[in-house]
Amino acid sequence: MSFRLAVCAEMVYGELPLIERVHRIHGQGFEVELWDTRGRDIAALAATGARFSSMSGYFGGSLIDPDGADEVLASAEKLIPAALELGVERMVVHPAELGEGGRAVRPIHRSTGEMWLTGLRTLQRLAVLGENHGLTFALENLNTILDHPGIPLARAKDTMALVSAVNHPNVKMMLDLYHAQIGEGNLIELVRAALPWIGEVQVADVPGRFEPGTGEINYRAVASALREAGYSGVIGLEAGASGGQGLPAGDAALAAFRAAFAD
Repeated sequence: MSFRLAVCAEMVYGELPLIERVHRIHGQGFEVELWDTRGRDIAALAATGARFSSMSGYFGGSLIDPDGADEVLASAEKLIPAALELGVERMVVHPAELGEGGRAVRPIHRSTGEMWLTGLRTLQRLAVLGENHGLTFALENLNTILDHPGIPLARAKDTMALVSAVNHPNVKMMLDLYHAQIGEGNLIELVRAALPWIGEVQVADVPGRFEPGTGEINYRAVASALREAGYSGVIGLEAGASGGQGLPAGDAALAAFRAAFAD
């Protein structure tokens, strides 16, 4: 069973302009992930011929805050035209608002029942928005130990609980195994449990957030578990190249990624 492989254009080939990164990724047979598309030349990106698997799906507000939920919906609506022009399938959202460097805008270290209920209702509203436009909103899990302290309901088990409670085809998980390894571990059992709710899987090794084979995660075993579970969707490399930003380093990182998830 073959996976569709995608590469985040924000994290490799950083010495190149974005359009050239997309060309290089696409030229090696990968799909492309993007982050914030505001201020970018959407027509030029579409003209590359690349297939875009995902992009950021909001730029303000918080899923779990009653005072910020409307802003999540409003910002998502503003991004939808770009998503449609690019043919993006998934628009990524997070449990709470991220600021500079992925840090929590308003750090909170304990979740409440109101947060759970607000998150559920906001995702239900996003489900309707996604259904209306033929898009899927993907809730990404994060680690709060290293990269994203102060983000409530960020663990994979929390995001899975929210997505499964919504139970709508236009709301899925962006299951990030780099974050899950840091915060929870037990990745093979996690992918088996999350399978019905996965929209896309993102990978990077731990420590360092580089390509598979540079750290402690046995991604060949993870790939086997995903195949055995019946997953044939997108695996996205959201990682830097361990050799640095030069072109050979990026090429080597993509080759290692492909090898980890090859049939």
